Amino acid sequence: MTKITNTFYQRSDVVQMSKELLGKYLFTNIDGQLTGGRIVETEAYCGENDLACHSHSGRRTVRTEIMYHAGGVAYTYLIYGIYTLFNIITNVAGKADAILIRAIEPTEGIPEMQLRRNLTKIVPRLTAGPGLLTIALGITTKHYGTDLSGDLIWLEDRNQPVPDNEIMASPRVGVGYAGTDALLPWRFRLKGNKWTSPAK
Repeated sequence: MTKITNTFYQRSDVVQMSKELLGKYLFTNIDGQLTGGRIVETEAYCGENDLACHSHSGRRTVRTEIMYHAGGVAYTYLIYGIYTLFNIITNVAGKADAILIRAIEPTEGIPEMQLRRNLTKIVPRLTAGPGLLTIALGITTKHYGTDLSGDLIWLEDRNQPVPDNEIMASPRVGVGYAGTDALLPWRFRLKGNKWTSPAK
């Protein structure tokens, strides 16, 4: 197993990286608890030219400022006043691309994840959804800007590449406001994996 370095994230093709992250592992070590699992669903957001992206048209706010950082840091934000979403900033500084991690298949620290999610059984809703996996992993808005090459939140390559024919591409979720960009097939899931979030 190899921790993924920032060199991986600082490449230019966010769509390709979103596919490559399938089969990689996301881990957290928060409050002394190691939790994590295999990434089974992602979404790509391509900076200033993507109307579904928070940084479209060069928009810079207090919330989006971290998006203009060089790739390899966490972009966390709150939706519906309840759920934290976890994104990985990619590309070089100033490009503001991001990958949303939408679901993982849990492998480490499952009892702790169940406790955080208040679940007695190991079921897909433990981590099958972008707002659910962050609760399970202990990720909050406090982790905005976290360097993903450190020991708090990180990704690992365990040499389990996913062939293209095992990847399902479809439009992203909840971006209907983005016009034709809402139709881009930039949501990627492992075919047949029960831990992906519900189809829309």
